[in-house]
Amino acid sequence: MRKLTLALLGASGAIGGVAGAEEAAPGAAVELSLSYTADVMGVVDGGLSQRGRFLDNLDLIADVDLERLVEWRGASAHIDVLNNSGGMPNDDAATLQGVDNIEVSSQRLRLFEAWIEQTWGASSLRYGLYDLNSEFYANDAAGLLIAPAFGIGSEIAATGPNGPSIFPSTALAARFHTTFDTGVFMRAAVLNAHAGVVGDPDGVDTTFDEGALLIGEGGIEGDRKLAFGLWRYTRSQDDIRDLDGFGNPVRRDAQGAYVVFEQPLNDADGTRAATAFLRAGASDGETTPFAGGWQAGVLIQRVFEARPDSAFSFGVNQGLLSDGYRHNLIDLGASMASSEIQIEATYSDKPLPFLTIQPDLQWVRRPGGDRGIEDEIVAGLRVSVEL
Repeated sequence: MRKLTLALLGASGAIGGVAGAEEAAPGAAVELSLSYTADVMGVVDGGLSQRGRFLDNLDLIADVDLERLVEWRGASAHIDVLNNSGGMPNDDAATLQGVDNIEVSSQRLRLFEAWIEQTWGASSLRYGLYDLNSEFYANDAAGLLIAPAFGIGSEIAATGPNGPSIFPSTALAARFHTTFDTGVFMRAAVLNAHAGVVGDPDGVDTTFDEGALLIGEGGIEGDRKLAFGLWRYTRSQDDIRDLDGFGNPVRRDAQGAYVVFEQPLNDADGTRAATAFLRAGASDGETTPFAGGWQAGVLIQRVFEARPDSAFSFGVNQGLLSDGYRHNLIDLGASMASSEIQIEATYSDKPLPFLTIQPDLQWVRRPGGDRGIEDEIVAGLRVSVEL
């Protein structure tokens, strides 16, 4: 992302202009970046209905070097404000995993992230409102794809009292990360199980009354990535099907594991540089609609030699439905399959340095796992402006 830099020189607050921002950025105390993404996305065949929906995402980020600004050695801060508006294309697609990663159920202005990080050598500690998926269960090669399942596995995205600490509402968290000379890394976080930020109806939850989400990830990161992760909620969650003798949901341990692999296939600096990825995860299968899932794909950068910003990505994902979720819907008369499958192909390019155009095409097999809903084709166009 190109950054509009406000160079606050020292603690005096003297502000440098936008001109020469790239030269000022390494020593800037505050860097502001603004991005606006507008999507037109809709079902063009199959699904529940065929129509296009407009939705957008406005993102304002401030990264603050606290050492340069207030002489707090090794410290930095990050603030991210979101505004989402527009329609909900998944109302027509009826998938469980979604078709557009900027779709939200409640359109509003939010303080998405606000954390402080303290660094000591190769280790760091973050505290504040923190996006779990910014570091955990993430890989760069899946980043161009628009379907939400390529961002974070659905088996964890559908957990917690109101979803874990991911887009569009995060939670208070503490995250520790360290890297060794061998390229091995380890990170762990404790996050409030109840997500909520400034802008949400209930605001930020500081009580931890719903318990916490514990997550850890470790592996090797460099030219390639191989990482393993484990997660667990400290407070039991409602079983999605089983009831006790009083008619209340049985309480279960909510937990899971995942693996992420990413591998360059050729010269990373050459034309048509390709990187493949494979991810898979599993949950307890009792507190979430998903027993697990997997995602695989490839990212090709510099597709055309004359177009250095051109990129193409192809991905496949499968969400494996839990038995309890399936039987709940079977009881209501639905004919349920064991999974939902998505295939996506997308191309991105920059006609101008600040403007990205990205057409997108998705095919969904058994939307929502319901055999009664026709397989569908979803088409979209994403336009992004970054300053």
